[in-house]
Amino acid sequence: MATSIAAERQLLGNDYDLVARSHYPALSELDAEEVLALARMLREQRDKLRGMVHANRRARRGKAEPRASAGNDAALARRKQAFAAALKRVNHRLDILQGEARRAWHAAALREALARKRAAQSNRPDPGATASLGMQAKPSRKRMVRTDPREIGRVSAFVKQAQARRDK
Repeated sequence: MATSIAAERQLLGNDYDLVARSHYPALSELDAEEVLALARMLREQRDKLRGMVHANRRARRGKAEPRASAGNDAALARRKQAFAAALKRVNHRLDILQGEARRAWHAAALREALARKRAAQSNRPDPGATASLGMQAKPSRKRMVRTDPREIGRVSAFVKQAQARRDK
């Protein structure tokens, strides 16, 4: 569940300055190194609070010595969740920044490869006729037999007359 900025400020007290930089208008102004440093600090705080919550649970079950400075378990869990949410925002921003850097690196590598390819092309002779608007039809090598249309009619009439003679 999302926590409002006012609730985070009340919950975290002095530690809110660290989380305030993870909210978006301020987060988008940070460069990659600052975002990475912020992620490290948030991760340390979250892990510290996670350890305290874990120690409290162990103490309640009787598996560890109770600490005097442990505090309220529910409040510690909410503080840990606030740091975890801030870390999630910062990690998302890091993913965006790293994606931009990765795309820029790949684009530069592709431009260099294209330049190398163009520089390495040799002068080859002209390939001759190539497809411009598409494939060209090849002439058929079959023998073309042209039959006179009068011959077709003469044979049809002959067959008709022969059939009539058989039918009589």
